[in-house]
Amino acid sequence: MPAGRPTDYTPELIDSVCSRIAQGESMRSITRDDSMPAMTTMFRWLRESTEFRQQYELAKEESADVHADDMLDIADNQVDQPLLVDGVPLMVDGKMVMIKDAVSVNHAKLRIDTRKWAASKLKPKKYGEKIAQEISGKDGGAIEVADMSDREIARRLAFTLTKGSMAPK
Repeated sequence: MPAGRPTDYTPELIDSVCSRIAQGESMRSITRDDSMPAMTTMFRWLRESTEFRQQYELAKEESADVHADDMLDIADNQVDQPLLVDGVPLMVDGKMVMIKDAVSVNHAKLRIDTRKWAASKLKPKKYGEKIAQEISGKDGGAIEVADMSDREIARRLAFTLTKGSMAPK
């Protein structure tokens, strides 16, 4: 039997995939690993296996915290970039010369903003925009507006958006 990508669904393989996802790795990068199933296989498993789908969803949610940790690490430790001379990193005494310039700062900002966006989508109650959290109904669900006039809806929305600075009538 020829060696190839695994296609047999096993709890150990699913645990491995979900562990990597929880650590912030994307499904795309996981499926580039020849020891992991192809993306089409994993999508099929997500459709067909409630167990995998639940484990995957939890792993994705957990990865939001990893993205938050990454943001701090990038801001504190990963802004410097190698100084390139004719496209080659400049070395002095066997060490790469690192610089902080507008390009490296903008690149770090892009990396942070991307992780911030991902974290806000994966765990909106913790990392989402506060305004989105405040405009919700019972138990975080939809606001019930069936029995409200347009004027009452607008008044309540204005009250919520101004964070209660307007006294309700």
